[in-house]
Amino acid sequence: MYRLGSSILALQVQDVAPLAGSGGILKILSETGPLNQAVLAILFTFSIVSWAIILYKTVSYSRVERQTRTFLEVFRRSQKFSEVQAICPSLPQSPLVGVFQAGYAELNAQFRVSTSSTPSSPGAAPARPILKSLDAVDRALIRASTTEVNRLERRLTFLATTASVTPFIGLFGTVVGITIAFQRIGLTGSTNLAVVGPGISEALIATAAGLFAAIPAVIFYNHFVHRVKDFSASMDDFSLEFLNIAERNFT
Repeated sequence: MYRLGSSILALQVQDVAPLAGSGGILKILSETGPLNQAVLAILFTFSIVSWAIILYKTVSYSRVERQTRTFLEVFRRSQKFSEVQAICPSLPQSPLVGVFQAGYAELNAQFRVSTSSTPSSPGAAPARPILKSLDAVDRALIRASTTEVNRLERRLTFLATTASVTPFIGLFGTVVGITIAFQRIGLTGSTNLAVVGPGISEALIATAAGLFAAIPAVIFYNHFVHRVKDFSASMDDFSLEFLNIAERNFT
């Protein structure tokens, strides 16, 4: 019995060894048909572009987080809005800079109107700036927050498209490959694995390529969307803090 089992195992090894060494992924890709090659080229392009966006956004969001932390430290330490405005050009990646500049510009616009409409007597001390409409400042902050969120979400749409489209492109290549395999069976009249196997392997590589492009895109798209939500929450908190300071000092 032991000898019989050893003989069967030896035969299996002899059968598998030639198949393992007969070719690999590169050989299958070189022998695939033109339609499958076109499908794989499309999936490869999607994958390369999505990975470029992933790397770019990873570096960009790290810079945004670092500059936002620096801006908040300066903002809460400063006594005047003009001091904060002076450091804004050095922190261009932080979305809070855009929100602050929009609110600061609205404050200055209202102060100019109130100063020009109130005549001052000669020798009198300059009047304390009065804020006419806190709602206008709030609207300016909301508009700026929307602009900054749109800037942060730029290019993320391509990741969502890659995640949703590439599996179907790979499935299309699989269907075409299996159809070709069945045509080979019909032409040869044989269901031998040597006849059917190449077409099926070509078909399955298209599916694998589609998943290879889609899975990282899904993971990083969800990750980046979560980070954008965090940045958006930071902008909302900062807007409320800015409005509190403006109401406390200029109304």
